[in-house]
Amino acid sequence: MDLFEHQAKELFAEYGVPVPTGKVAHTPQEARAIAAELFAAGSSKVVVKAQVKTGGRGKAGGVKLADTADEAQALAGQILGMDIKGHTVHKVLIEEGSAIAQEYYFSFLLDRANRTFLSICSVEGGVEIEEVPHDRLGLVPISPLTGVDRAKAREIAEAGRLPEEALDGAAELIERLWAVFTDEDATLVEVNPLILTADGQVKALDGKVSLDDNAAFRQEHDKLEDKAAADPLEAAAKARDLNYVKLDGSVGIIGNGAGLVMSTLDVVSYAGEGLGDGQRPANFLDIGGGASAEVMADSLEIVLSDRDVTSVFVNVFGGITACDAVANGIVAAYKLLADRGESVNRPLVVRLDGNNAELGRKILSDAGLAGVQQVDTMDDAARRAAELAAAGA
Repeated sequence: MDLFEHQAKELFAEYGVPVPTGKVAHTPQEARAIAAELFAAGSSKVVVKAQVKTGGRGKAGGVKLADTADEAQALAGQILGMDIKGHTVHKVLIEEGSAIAQEYYFSFLLDRANRTFLSICSVEGGVEIEEVPHDRLGLVPISPLTGVDRAKAREIAEAGRLPEEALDGAAELIERLWAVFTDEDATLVEVNPLILTADGQVKALDGKVSLDDNAAFRQEHDKLEDKAAADPLEAAAKARDLNYVKLDGSVGIIGNGAGLVMSTLDVVSYAGEGLGDGQRPANFLDIGGGASAEVMADSLEIVLSDRDVTSVFVNVFGGITACDAVANGIVAAYKLLADRGESVNRPLVVRLDGNNAELGRKILSDAGLAGVQQVDTMDDAARRAAELAAAGA
């Protein structure tokens, strides 16, 4: 889960990381009131910053300076509703202006290639990190066993070539950011720019945080989730503990195991070529190792709730969960959906292979479910699902 800038800074502040004072506004009138508070507290300028989960806000006109509360209101009116790289601005951060002496870059991230953590620090801040020459980057691997204390934090700042006057403040801030990174189960904590102010303070002027959803069970991050921006089908699937991702095609996909489902997406995409626009996977849905009637019913309900879906491909390789259990799950799912008043009204292509495949196929054949077609191979089943999707489009 990626956080908005204001959420990242609120999290930073909980760990004692210095950040500029600011509040979020959803309307120009709220922006004016917040700006007035900041000016009354002594700010000479305020910054109006679009809150979207993407970079390039400044270049797109989503970050503006205001000298008065009225100007902040006018700028907020211009920025709210703006489209920045496909993201609509629904809120702005109104923040005190900072007297910037120098700008730096800093981040902690998960180094998957080397199976460890990595810190990146650079005296070149305020620009995209990809634009910084490699010899201007301080890359310091971090052992998960020893972590980052004040000495290590200072080593990181020195590797980034930060000037002497910024080292103490940067080391303290970096040490606290490591606590954010580890305590909150983050995969990325980034500050760009990290600034040295005219009076010698080191602050996080911006913030980007990505949290590991796999650690959600031991965290309390629900309050940080942007529910308004979530796809309604993905939100409904998440509520039922289904691994679902909405895509832009017409063939609904249900499979067991992430690897098999990913392969199914590729095969369906290939099969749909030449059958008209949109004959591609409509979703990723992994039912995992279980195929109970409830799981199958929930999966079918979610997939069929997508109006773009004109056929469904159920691709299962029986392993721990045998194919007969999957077949019984599909049969029971039809009944459950009928009881809910949500009968299956689109063709369902089923391919069963592996443990007890023959028995599973017989169960489906004997059930005589409307719209169900069984195909033996994955390639042929993908082709048939794509053909049915094209016919129903």
